Amino acid sequence: MPETFAPDVNRVDCPSRIILEHVTSRWGVLVLAALLDRSYRFSELRRHVGGVSEKMLAQTLQALERDGFVLRDAKPVIPPRVDYSLTPLGQEVAAKVNSLAHWVESKVPDVMQARDQYDKAR
Repeated sequence: MPETFAPDVNRVDCPSRIILEHVTSRWGVLVLAALLDRSYRFSELRRHVGGVSEKMLAQTLQALERDGFVLRDAKPVIPPRVDYSLTPLGQEVAAKVNSLAHWVESKVPDVMQARDQYDKAR
């Protein structure tokens, strides 16, 4: 039986690190934020999340589904139809990362100014 311990993101062996990586990766944040609005089919989601490759989107969705954040609903029709949506846990984490993403968007001018000042000082 494995040793149990309280989750601590600073511990190298804590599973929370992998979960944090999944939800805060570039594609994880964008997928979660998109699914906060509504469910998507794979190809729709790929178009919505600009720049993501089919492979990366599939890997991201699979990781988020495994973690319990995303629900994959495959319909037994021809052609196959698969819809992706958030679970209640996924809605909770999506709201948090979406808030962070919007904060980052609002601070782009400040960051660009800081970068410019930094580069000029070098």
